Amino acid sequence: MLAVLVKSSDLLVNSSEKIGLAFKISPFIIGVTIVAIGTSLPELASSLVATLRGSTEVVAANAVGSSIANILLIVGLAAVFARTLVVKRNLIDLDAPMLITSGALFLFVVWDKTIVFGEGLLLLAGFFVYLLYTLLHKRDEEGEEMPDNLPIKVHQRKKTKKTKKKRGKIEFKTIAYLVLGVFGLVIGANYVIVYMTKIAEHFGVPDSLIAITALAVGTSLPELVVSIKAALGKKYELALGNIFGSNIFNILLIAGVPALFRTLVVDDLTYSVGLPVLAIATLLFVISGISKKIHIWEGAMYLLIYILFMLKLIGVL
Repeated sequence: MLAVLVKSSDLLVNSSEKIGLAFKISPFIIGVTIVAIGTSLPELASSLVATLRGSTEVVAANAVGSSIANILLIVGLAAVFARTLVVKRNLIDLDAPMLITSGALFLFVVWDKTIVFGEGLLLLAGFFVYLLYTLLHKRDEEGEEMPDNLPIKVHQRKKTKKTKKKRGKIEFKTIAYLVLGVFGLVIGANYVIVYMTKIAEHFGVPDSLIAITALAVGTSLPELVVSIKAALGKKYELALGNIFGSNIFNILLIAGVPALFRTLVVDDLTYSVGLPVLAIATLLFVISGISKKIHIWEGAMYLLIYILFMLKLIGVL
């Protein structure tokens, strides 16, 4: 299943870049939309299943745990592997404020340890506002240099009539690879989650702890694979854009959709440990993102904080 995840991430990254190139969309925008939503589908699927089965405390724990894993574990590993993650996009005017706003909205909603129907609608409204504004905002599409490592180096080709005719067109196989990549990530991650959960249950671990640790890490595997593969390929904007979009997706959509079916409960472990760590991780990520560089030492710091977080959850600290 891990092999399926790796291959699926290749298909997803490459096909997403080609689609972005065809429509002249920046790699970061592709990262926060197509790739972010595609890699976050396992979290949504597992949260909906848990809600319908009555395990509503799993939803918030999964959303919080996955968001923490996205920042501390995935960005940390990506920075360590790439040594330095560099982003040309200016994050301070939209992306960083939106991530902070989304986090603040989520904290406000879960303050009473429940997420009711109306609050679910509020979270969904926040997500769609972010998505629409991101898609309609054109600031990075004008004057942005195309990365040298795109699969199709249009900027290095001669501007022949044949090349111009091909721009704006997407081959059927590109769409097929994108769909295969998303489905491969979802199926591969779900199988990994099943086996990880069975192992955790065998040792008598509580549901909330399973959700914020094993389930959160399992559903974050697509983001992990995609971001590391993108970072190793020097596609830094795609790697970080994936995390920005995935976290906003996690705390707004994954918590919002299940709340439309049942009132969600936030367990004590998620409330007392998960939420404070999520707030700290988000703040650190925004600070690093504003500087447009995440160095290897910052990545190592993220990983250390994540290890301390996990130790706190299992009661070692």
